Parts: sequence; C-alpha cells; structure tokens
Amino acid sequence: MTEPGAPRNILVLGGTDEARRLAAALAGWAGTHVVSSLAGRVRDPRLPVGEVHEGGFGGPAGLLSWLGDRRIDAVVDATHPFAARMTASAVEATGRAGVPLLILRRPGWRAGPGDDWRWTPSLAAAAGLLPALGGRIFLTTGRRSLPVFAGLDDLWFLARSVDPPEPPVPRRLQVLLSRGPFTVDGELALMREHRVDVLVTKDSGGRMTTAKLLAARELGLPVVIVRRPPRPAGVPAVETVEEALAWLAVTRGSGGG
Repeated sequence: MTEPGAPRNILVLGGTDEARRLAAALAGWAGTHVVSSLAGRVRDPRLPVGEVHEGGFGGPAGLLSWLGDRRIDAVVDATHPFAARMTASAVEATGRAGVPLLILRRPGWRAGPGDDWRWTPSLAAAAGLLPALGGRIFLTTGRRSLPVFAGLDDLWFLARSVDPPEPPVPRRLQVLLSRGPFTVDGELALMREHRVDVLVTKDSGGRMTTAKLLAARELGLPVVIVRRPPRPAGVPAVETVEEALAWLAVTRGSGGG
C-alpha cells in the first residue's frame, strides 16, 4: 500500500491520443507520478508528458514484476482497441498483483446515412470479401496486417502506415508513409488520385481517422471494417479521459509491493 505522503504511482498503457491526454492531465495532479508505457512498434512515436517506458514488459509475468518493483497503485489500459495481447497481460498481471485496472477505450464507429459498410470478424475475413468488391484497395489496417493480403495478386493495394511494412506484402502494392490526423478534402483527393474502389480499415474509433470514412461515403465506396476484439469481462471500462480521471480520483490501489 502507498505510504502516507508517498507519491501515488499510476501506469498508463498508452500509444493512443487518449493515453497522451490522460498522462498530461495526471501530470498536473499533486502527489501523483505517472508512467506511460509504449510498445515500441512505431519508430518515432508521439511521446506523452512525464516518464515513458518503451518496449513492453515481457508478458504478464514481466508486467507483474514491474508493477511490484515500481509500487504501482493503479493501471489504466488506454492502448489501441486492437491491442488484445497487451490488454490480456494487463488483466492477468493486475489481478495477480491486486492492483486496480481500468480500460479506457474510445467509442467505435457507427454507420450513418449513405454509408456502405461491410463488418467482418477478422482481417482474413476482410481479405476474402475484396475480390467481389473491387480491384483497387485502400488499406488502412496497419503495416503488420499486410501479410494477410499478400496472396491477392489480382488486386492493387494502396497501404498507408507510419513506418514501412516488412514482407510478405501484396505483389501490387504502393505504400504511403503518413501519420494522421487527416482531412476529408485530403482523403477525397487521395482516393480520387488512386481510383480507389474499396476502403479497408479497423474499427479504431476516434476523430483522428474518421475523415477516410466520410470521404468514402461521399464517393459512394464500400468500406470493409474489422470488428474490435471483445473487452475482457469483469473489468471496469470507460470511453473518455474525463471518465478515467473520475475513476482514478476515487480509486486507491493497494500498490505493487
């Protein structure tokens, strides 16, 4: 348990805009020390305010040890909605350590009038839909997803990612290295320039990447969307930074040691 007068130590599992905003807010809390963890998958990440731990923990056992060594009082999992492995590690490690865990996930996207969305349970299922939908595909599912589409030799792909992908990749592939946020006008121009037939994305949610969905709607393009993995049962979850701050304000952890 945190000793009277000792800093309250909070771990934010990050990499998202929400994680950065949460860390910035917590940096202003008296008597609180925040550490943000980044997986290290992006070469030049946007760093949050405060201390940063990069490179993961080595699975649930490594995270459990780290929580104890750093005497962590509470953990907020504000990772990407598709970072299922990190979330599973957090659930196991905090459960064994007796440290409170909160999941912060921004809301997913919802289709509106004029949208032509095709929901799929996986990247493989998304790849299976593409031959019947069009020949020129705009992939915004991340560089690590490209091997799933590598066998579709009859299709042309435009893949956007922050860092260059590694093989295997689709045979007919153009890579666009770019980082959001993006604008609707910019996405419209990009899709028109490359004569895109289909947009493929994950249900990441958030405002930083919604422009592509609005552009696809305006152009009348089908959008293939991969559903999020389910959140773990029994773990409290919120959708906004403000809700996470409110939870932390009333949650006192037992610490990691």
